[in-house]
Amino acid sequence: MNLFIHPALILLGGALLLPFVRGPLRSVYLLLVPMLTLAAVLGNSMASGIFATFSYMEWELVFGRVDKLATVFALIMALVTILATLYGLHVEKNGEHMAAWTYAAGSLGVIYCGDYLSLFLFWEMMAFSSVFLVWFRRGPKSLQTGYRYLLIHTLGGVILLAGILLRYQAVGDITFSLLDIKEPQLYTWLIMLGFGLNAAMVPLHSWLPDAYGEASFNGAIFLCAITTKTAVYTLARSCAGFEVLIVLGVIMALYGLFYAILENDVRRLLAWSIVSQVGYMVAGIGIGTELAINGAVAHAVVHILYKSLLFMGAGAVLYKTGQTKFSELGGLCAKMPATCGLTLVGCLSIAAVPGFAAYVSKSMIITAGFEAHHTWAAWLLMFAAIGTILYNGLKLPWFLFFGENRCSSATWEKAGDPPLNMLIAMTMGATLCILVGIAPGYLYSALPFVTGYTPYTAFHLVETLQLLGFSALAFYLLKGLLTPKDVVYVDMDWFYRQGGRAFMWLVRHPLQWIDWAWGELYRSLALPLTILSARFASWFDWHVIDGIVDGLARTVRALGGQLRYLQSGQMQYVFFQVFALAALLLIALSLFLLY
Repeated sequence: MNLFIHPALILLGGALLLPFVRGPLRSVYLLLVPMLTLAAVLGNSMASGIFATFSYMEWELVFGRVDKLATVFALIMALVTILATLYGLHVEKNGEHMAAWTYAAGSLGVIYCGDYLSLFLFWEMMAFSSVFLVWFRRGPKSLQTGYRYLLIHTLGGVILLAGILLRYQAVGDITFSLLDIKEPQLYTWLIMLGFGLNAAMVPLHSWLPDAYGEASFNGAIFLCAITTKTAVYTLARSCAGFEVLIVLGVIMALYGLFYAILENDVRRLLAWSIVSQVGYMVAGIGIGTELAINGAVAHAVVHILYKSLLFMGAGAVLYKTGQTKFSELGGLCAKMPATCGLTLVGCLSIAAVPGFAAYVSKSMIITAGFEAHHTWAAWLLMFAAIGTILYNGLKLPWFLFFGENRCSSATWEKAGDPPLNMLIAMTMGATLCILVGIAPGYLYSALPFVTGYTPYTAFHLVETLQLLGFSALAFYLLKGLLTPKDVVYVDMDWFYRQGGRAFMWLVRHPLQWIDWAWGELYRSLALPLTILSARFASWFDWHVIDGIVDGLARTVRALGGQLRYLQSGQMQYVFFQVFALAALLLIALSLFLLY
């Protein structure tokens, strides 16, 4: 009998007990709980099938569906939980660790669930716990950003729930499985949009750069790894082969690229990069072939590794200097050499340099696009790869670590490598990025489908080196234009703001006039009629209703007053007198008639 231990329970239990663990054991406990979580995932991976089922009403809830797709995502989520917890080991706020573990537990719950009802419960757990990772920074914009994040994800949850309910009404089944993508119904689109919002599909993406840019330095590690990749998992499970995702994925890849190039804030640049890189995964899921799904899953895994490493580097800069804008940083390699070297590994990984993580995954999606005859998508994704090299492989390290020093004297004085636990976590992340890049076989063996894809071919190497060379030349020629400027780009918020302005105009003008006109009509016409009717009702009540009631009461009272005289206590004598008088009258009448 195979034993299934749900790793989410370990994280949730660990979060509940954390406030009671103090002193030197706290650090050990913080590392032990995520390590036990990883051990549970590894133990569950030894078998496949359906576990932890629960009957509720007429539904069969499945909390433990284990297959290769679930296992590979669960492994990377458990691993990044260890890295992020180690990175934030010195964080004293128990609440931040508890929120992070609950967030990760929600993700693992989604990954292992086999029905839409339990998926929705864990989905909402993710939404409500992750917002605290934004609030815990306690910055000037963190509170409002967190509220916006929560509002948008609540809306996404409502859309998802509507799709689930419509699907259940149509098919009578809540099994979390592939949707009818050949003949999509309304519920198909709603479920896809619910998942797509968490994947930051354009134009449902604005929450991501705002939230990730304002999160705590430790919370950003969890955010960058979990939300969008959990959404990628759900899309791979439910929407594989849905060709509209190809279009949406390509738009994401190009759109995120454009704004990442313009961005002045380090963490917002990385957030825009997530939009772009998740676009590759969404496009791969839309292509839907085995190679494309493998590529999307592989890219999700390596993206978690290098993106968490990059956010660790950005978080280290924020932790030591208090700054995240390129225009207020620069030349930090001299003050933060270890941070610079480790962050550079993440930059090389996302740029898909041979020997680093993304080289073995991104090309799978592009190749699958060509093989499936989606040539236009493959070429555009290749173009987006050039942009990735430009903004993440070159712009970020140059203007942050190697370029002109734009730091203030106070910022420069505070700069330095972060605490040891942060460096160890970054070192582990960098090591994994390199290991995956040079030995991708371990990653490929964990993918959902058997693949014979080989990244290290002469053609692919020459192709990649050409892209790298062209991007480096473009950066050299355009470096002046790419110099960071302290400018805020509103993105899709421009449309939201126009919508807000239109709504306020509607409120202030036609609706306000209607309210005024209605008020005047009521004051001049309805109110006098109301007062008149009230007065008539009062008169009618006083004179008619009360008159009748009081008249009856007075009549009854008078009658009772007369009848009381009969209550003398000698009624027999009264009756005798009455009968005697009647008899005398009768005798008198008889005599009169006779004579």
